[in-house]
Amino acid sequence: MTFTAFALIILAGLIHACWNIVAKKAGGDSRFAFFTSVIMMVVWAPLGWWLGRDAVPQWGAVEWGFVAASGLLHVAYFVILLRGYRVADLTVVYPLARGSGPLLSSLVAITLLGEQISALGALGIVGVVGGVFLIAGGPGLLRAAHDPAARARVHKGMLYGLLTGAFIASYTVVDGYAVKFLLMSPILVDYMGNFVRVGLLAPVVLRDLPTARTLWLAQWRFALLVAVVSPVAYVLVLYAMQQAPLSHVAPAREVSMLFAALIGGHLLGEGDRVARIFGALCIAAGVTALALG
Repeated sequence: MTFTAFALIILAGLIHACWNIVAKKAGGDSRFAFFTSVIMMVVWAPLGWWLGRDAVPQWGAVEWGFVAASGLLHVAYFVILLRGYRVADLTVVYPLARGSGPLLSSLVAITLLGEQISALGALGIVGVVGGVFLIAGGPGLLRAAHDPAARARVHKGMLYGLLTGAFIASYTVVDGYAVKFLLMSPILVDYMGNFVRVGLLAPVVLRDLPTARTLWLAQWRFALLVAVVSPVAYVLVLYAMQQAPLSHVAPAREVSMLFAALIGGHLLGEGDRVARIFGALCIAAGVTALALG
């Protein structure tokens, strides 16, 4: 992994952790995802037009197919993530989602895309996945909680976290192939896919406009922040994918858990502080191993 790719991933991780904390505090559903997508479409329109005016007309069925698939997978990912945040703790949903996603995408990249990984890189993946497991609660996740309500909340968090991770792996592979093998612009892959997201989410909002208006008044500030910063984080990752193997970039993205542990844990007051910090250190070591391997 090049130093540039490594630096892009570190910056993306900080941004990613911050916007997930904002999304958790918003407590939104698929309508919040729609608000975010619409604002994103407007705010980033000048850049999208400037980059796409020459490139987009050259796209064929394959390129548009990847854009459509990317948009669909991102919608499913974001809606399921928001649902998980409403019914469970961020410190369960987020680490499991971030831990299972790169593991799956790395396995796909190695087995299907023919990428190679060294023993040190493989050890790095283990460190990342083990770290997010500790942050999510460690062995306590495997034991029944004394409180039935708490047990049910943890189980829901695990379910939504793992399901979100599956969609993270899916869109990582799709988008990674688009920018690495089809040589599509990372910015355009994300921006044009956003139109797909708006189209898929619009019916949910149109079914009940009064409720959507009420939610908009309560959530627009959160949606604006997510819309402005979240594309930056993901586009940085896509640029990193152009410079380094996907099987290395995907797990290294989980450096965001360092920032989520230090920032989100303090702001939200969730989870055991010692286990969270130890898990974050495991992630740091894993990311370093990936960068060297």
